[in-house]
Amino acid sequence: MFIHIGNDNVIRSKDVIAIIDYNLISSSSIMEEMMENAAKEKKVLGPTVDAKSVMITKEVIYYSTLSVSTLKKRASMISTISKLDDFSDEIKEEIEEA
Repeated sequence: MFIHIGNDNVIRSKDVIAIIDYNLISSSSIMEEMMENAAKEKKVLGPTVDAKSVMITKEVIYYSTLSVSTLKKRASMISTISKLDDFSDEIKEEIEEA
């Protein structure tokens, strides 16, 4: 499944490692160093202006203008959808029998 994280970016939900509030980056020297290293390697995408959250994936770090709670809701919706039962084959059989 995929998550739309804003700014024309869509990522695979299984690649998400963490969703972090943008303001936490400046409060942690380790986070700042990680972001600087990723930027040097050109592995940071998205606008830093108006950024509200940071999505860390296996390959890239994304800045997002969406809040952490919005992104978590989107990720949770995908999780819920993927757990739903698929009855499409049974419905197809019923239609063919009729």
